[in-house]
Amino acid sequence: MEMADLINLRNARRRAERQKKEREAEASRLAHGQPKALRELRKAEERKAARDLDARRREREGGE
Repeated sequence: MEMADLINLRNARRRAERQKKEREAEASRLAHGQPKALRELRKAEERKAARDLDARRREREGGE
């Protein structure tokens, strides 16, 4: 039988915490690191997509 590899739990926890913080930082950079013109363009595209979807929505018979 072979022995299992020993790991330092403190280091494993620290590594996991660093990875979690890096994922959160990446999400923050995506959300807040964009130029204002690009953010406004994306918002306009989202509004247009919602408007187009509403324009193509079919009304159900029966008043819904």
